[in-house]
Amino acid sequence: MQPRVTIAMPAYNEERYIEACIASVQAQDYPRNLIEIAIADGRSTDRTREIIAQLAAADPRIHVIDNPARLQAAGLGLIVKQAAGDVIVRMDVHCEYAPDYVRRCVETLDRTGADNVGGAQRAKARTFFQRALCAALTSPLGVGGAKYRSADAEGFVDTVFLGAFRRRVFEAVGLWDPGAITNEDAELNQRILDSGGRIYLSRDIVVHYFPRDSFQTLARQYYKYGRGRARTLLKLGAFPTLRPLAPFALVAGATALIALPPLWPLGPIACASYALATGAEAVRVGRELGPAAIPLVWAMFPVLHASHGVGFAAGLIQYLRKPDWPAQAERIAKRVTLRAV
Repeated sequence: MQPRVTIAMPAYNEERYIEACIASVQAQDYPRNLIEIAIADGRSTDRTREIIAQLAAADPRIHVIDNPARLQAAGLGLIVKQAAGDVIVRMDVHCEYAPDYVRRCVETLDRTGADNVGGAQRAKARTFFQRALCAALTSPLGVGGAKYRSADAEGFVDTVFLGAFRRRVFEAVGLWDPGAITNEDAELNQRILDSGGRIYLSRDIVVHYFPRDSFQTLARQYYKYGRGRARTLLKLGAFPTLRPLAPFALVAGATALIALPPLWPLGPIACASYALATGAEAVRVGRELGPAAIPLVWAMFPVLHASHGVGFAAGLIQYLRKPDWPAQAERIAKRVTLRAV
């Protein structure tokens, strides 16, 4: 018997994207009567709620939940508390989902016995900048060798993109941290692993997202990622892998080379080595896009590394001074099942 699924979708000022995203959910090949679509709206100031209301009038499976905190993590928690589904499929509005996305998630949960499953974070481009960024994100220097960035990866991992969860996960380890501005998914996945749970990455689960389209927005995004990673480290005390620490180590090393006179002679060597490594990688991953893409990709590597590393340092300072997470994760109550006599 196929389980009932709740689509959990946080949203805020998404009038340009919400209709297309919901249409992709409505196009899923999973049984329609087994899907509910819950949207946690962070009190949008554009036409998002109006559009949702129009769609809900034609499809009673759609309902909106008010999210006064506006944070995605808080909205996702509100959805799970009211969810009718035994499987929670977390979705983002700025993504494109294969028509079999939900079915593949449910099948993978059943086949692997995992607590959370998902696909790779496949990047999709609309502009030349995004195409160059997609190339940079295929490189280990861009993503640190994260398996969830590889469309060919398969197996048990430390995290996945978005995710489809068994409801019992939120009974056992709790909801997303409602105060998390970023990194909420990785933090939840780490708690799943720490509790003995398992997370599975499947190449059959296909979703595409659109990356940032300028250096400014890219730097801002990775700065926030770094802050979120620092918050997670201070909250949980460890990472499943050392990968998130690499940009911070790079920034810390560069700072030491600048600040400590005994290390100054090493500065030119370190800079040349970094430039050579990132330049060679830019040629490798960017050459298929043409000569114009190579310097663009080359410039992206220091933006990714420096923004994340500085954000991580800022997060350490901020959250060491003032931790803002709850002492215990909020859990949902177990669902009571009545058995026929």
